[in-house]
Amino acid sequence: MKTQRLTTAQAIIRFLLRQQIERDGRRQPFFAGCLGIFGHGCIAGIGQALQQYPQCRYYLTKNEQASVHIAAAFAKMSNRLCALACVSSIGPGATNMVTGAAAATVNRLPVLLLPGDIFARRNVGPVLQQLEHPSSQDTSVNDCLRPVSKYWDRINRPDQLMNALPEAMRVLTSQAETGAVTLALPQDVQAEAWNYPVELFENRVWSIPRPVPEAVLLNRAVELVRASRKPLIVAGGGVIYSEATEALTTFAALTGIPVAETQAGKGSLRYDRPQSLGAIGVTGTFGANIIAREADLVIGIGTRYSDFTTASKTAFQNPKVRFLNINIAEFDAFKHSGLPLVADARAALETLGKALRGWQVSGAYRNRGEQFNRAWDKEVDRIYHTPTGLPVSQGEVIGAVNDFSRPQDVVLCAAGSLPGDLHKLWRTRDPKGYHLEYGYSCMGYEIAGGLGAKMAAPDREIYVLVGDGSWLMMSSELVTAVQEGYKLTIVLLDNHGFQSIGGLSQAIGSGGFGTQYRFRNPESGQLDGQPVPIDFAANARSLGAHVLTARDIPELKDALGKARKQTKPTVIVVETDPDKRLPGYESWWDVPVAEVSEISSVRKARKEFEKAVKKEKYFL
Repeated sequence: MKTQRLTTAQAIIRFLLRQQIERDGRRQPFFAGCLGIFGHGCIAGIGQALQQYPQCRYYLTKNEQASVHIAAAFAKMSNRLCALACVSSIGPGATNMVTGAAAATVNRLPVLLLPGDIFARRNVGPVLQQLEHPSSQDTSVNDCLRPVSKYWDRINRPDQLMNALPEAMRVLTSQAETGAVTLALPQDVQAEAWNYPVELFENRVWSIPRPVPEAVLLNRAVELVRASRKPLIVAGGGVIYSEATEALTTFAALTGIPVAETQAGKGSLRYDRPQSLGAIGVTGTFGANIIAREADLVIGIGTRYSDFTTASKTAFQNPKVRFLNINIAEFDAFKHSGLPLVADARAALETLGKALRGWQVSGAYRNRGEQFNRAWDKEVDRIYHTPTGLPVSQGEVIGAVNDFSRPQDVVLCAAGSLPGDLHKLWRTRDPKGYHLEYGYSCMGYEIAGGLGAKMAAPDREIYVLVGDGSWLMMSSELVTAVQEGYKLTIVLLDNHGFQSIGGLSQAIGSGGFGTQYRFRNPESGQLDGQPVPIDFAANARSLGAHVLTARDIPELKDALGKARKQTKPTVIVVETDPDKRLPGYESWWDVPVAEVSEISSVRKARKEFEKAVKKEKYFL
């Protein structure tokens, strides 16, 4: 057997460079590079290998958590057909990646983590940044990554790569099982050499199949649909990842079944298609939530039925409601005791469409869905274009960006009140034009995610909408965007604190306690003094961005025009009024309120909670 003597780290990088992915006859490299920050636990191993193999481009990030967010956004924008690896040193570098790994796994996005680890030979220790565990010498901080990884392994010998690398790729390329994959790399093992078979470094193609529904279950699904009178499609992220948006558009038009979208599924149907009801659930539209409440059949396509989608299992109130679940993941296909069609979304829609040829909902039901579509568009127009005074409302800002952007442009966000408003209000015109991390709703994803999306789609304009809370938590990757020459347009909304949770605090009777950026009041002893002045424009400018400010919507539109002409990252700072909120639109979310309290507003909120929670259902 022909071999090549390489270090463990060199073998890993050589292997990554040879991995390819194929779907529908289109083949491309799976890995597009490596992100990270070098430390003593990786610089002599993975760091040296990356220097030796510049074909695997290395990106110097500024925070390890952000590295993983960049990689996750890159994979999301690439429909999970391309990925990035993330390298870190042992210790805080590795544990910084835990949050990013959780977000990637929750959102089922392929990210490869390569953290440094303890010495496998053990005679050196404890070294700097190493955790000593009194009951085991085989435990390190990287064990924290086990529960947030879909595959985890520690490479204690160079030859273990022979099994670990193919297993890692199996998970990374699985449309059903993908997420964060961790290969913990002991510092000494990274630099050790071994005679690897050259076959390990040959081109390897990982094919992404399109499984079709099983015949017997497909027939039952057809019967369910034909027997329904008020069916509803809930389109999730699987529709977009499988590139099934055209198939869904055709299916909805022929059958007349209205379509509601989850956060990950927004963009599955253009906003102006007659069957589009827009967002569903806690952050949904009135039409989608009313239709959901009455539906006798819910056809979930590529959705995992998150708590926000089901409005804490209060969204579907028809006592005879049934579920038909089309999903590549068996785990999700069986949810809500639904009829499971474990299949690719596009293949399933095409197959089901042929089997239902000639069937459609009643004219009255079709018209009702289309009326909701038109009514919601009028509501969006009202919020976009009705002046509310100064400071402006968040809805007006979203409207200005949406009106200004082109169909191929991308809006990106993650946490706070912005995702809910965007889910309701953004008029999607392209399947990849709406990019939200809302499975984990991770503050700090926005700037890093914007960079990852831009890396995956350099020809698209990326509009990052971020609140002041998330900006203060992690804006450091703006420097990486400047360093790498990636242009982002970042609209920073200054609303003086954590206003999403502030609104929730008010809803549970706590009046926004501890959620605003205010000085401590010496009289009350609480953080309810004067607002803390923060110069976000100066902050952004210091990180290398071009900076603009806007007081009102005309100034914002002017700033957006100037930003489009820029070639470097541009930050537009605009103050918004946190009290100008959108209503709930026929929805509710389960946030338990204190059962006993000395505060009257909390007691009142508890009574309302006890009424609403009774609507939660079990689907057996």
